[in-house]
Amino acid sequence: MGVQIFLVFHVMVAICLIALVLVQQGKGAAMGAALGGGASATVFGSRGSRGFLYKLTGAFALAFFATSMTLTYLAAQSVKNARDDSDTLALSATVQPSDVPQAPIKPTL
Repeated sequence: MGVQIFLVFHVMVAICLIALVLVQQGKGAAMGAALGGGASATVFGSRGSRGFLYKLTGAFALAFFATSMTLTYLAAQSVKNARDDSDTLALSATVQPSDVPQAPIKPTL
């Protein structure tokens, strides 16, 4: 159950991270505003949304990294538990020679 929750959270963080990166303007976008081609006044202040979006992107990148590491750890534990279970099953399934009933030998003519 815990793995599915982390996986859903991981996918949501990845989608938000992709959206944040696509929303941000590149370094060359300031040139268009300087020539009068854009709206220089923004909701986020005179610096624009650059500081806010960079911090938010960093937070989502950190969350993405943390969920990736957590999912890796959980997957490794799952594989280890499966391997231990199969080894236990293989050991319990081995037949000891004393457990095999001896069939009587029929003489041949």
